[in-house]
Amino acid sequence: MAILLFADHDNDVLFDQTARAMTAALQIGGEIDVLIVGKNAQGAAQAASHLTGVRKVLLAEGDALEHRLAEASAALLVSLAPHYATLVAPATTSGKNIFPRVAAFLDVMQVSEIVEVVAPDTFKRPIYAGNAIQTVQVTDAKIIVTVRTANFTPTAQDGHAPVESIAISDTPPLSTFVENRFASSDRPELSSARLVISGGRALGSEENFRRLILPVADKLGAAVGASRAAVDAGYAPNDWQVGQTGKIVAPDLYLACGISGAIQHLAGMKDSKVIVAINKDADAPIFQVADYGVVGDIFDMLPELESKL
Repeated sequence: MAILLFADHDNDVLFDQTARAMTAALQIGGEIDVLIVGKNAQGAAQAASHLTGVRKVLLAEGDALEHRLAEASAALLVSLAPHYATLVAPATTSGKNIFPRVAAFLDVMQVSEIVEVVAPDTFKRPIYAGNAIQTVQVTDAKIIVTVRTANFTPTAQDGHAPVESIAISDTPPLSTFVENRFASSDRPELSSARLVISGGRALGSEENFRRLILPVADKLGAAVGASRAAVDAGYAPNDWQVGQTGKIVAPDLYLACGISGAIQHLAGMKDSKVIVAINKDADAPIFQVADYGVVGDIFDMLPELESKL
């Protein structure tokens, strides 16, 4: 049977994570439909129709679906599930919010944050903060999968799939949307950035974090990340946190400054193509995963690096 891919978008723009999850769906194999849930979401639907391998785009629009709240979105997915063998979503905020509910309604196991497709019913996923990889074979009637998108490249965009509007239920929602509060920044979005520079607790204060990390980020055009210790200490905002309980990143270059390398942090960045670590402790665990390591004081190294860029 076919695959249904739940798309991540903001009604106007289709997010890069959807194209990456599409790559995973193509590896599973079969005919793939993309579900766009929202309101006035023709822009996202048209973008989805261009993804390579899409059979058709299902567009579900309504007031209750505008912000993709879990109750209404899960109910729609459950109603569509009989027509599909596999349901796939990127492991983003929306995917993590909606898909466990879908799995519960369908009474099946969810396979979360897959990093590799072994077979149509078999997947690899990280466990123990990424220190081990588990291979899971699904025996349930339905396969429910979320995709760790950092491990997949975006699919091409040379398709021309039709867009089909579908009817939705008029059932009053159990929850209502109040507001979104977005952090605005001129820097790249952390989860999808090609270059990331992160700071740790060794920076000592929010002032030092901004004085030392941000100028280098500006010179590189990089996104800014932080360890959980730095975030908990108030040096950086929550949406900069990289790690098991933060954002998962896999940039071309990850520059770790004053980060010791706790396993929870490594779980969020060790798939980066090139890792450069600066730490004055030569025995810091971060050096075990770093491609290049500099044993030195970040208070000396970062200003020098910034001056030479």
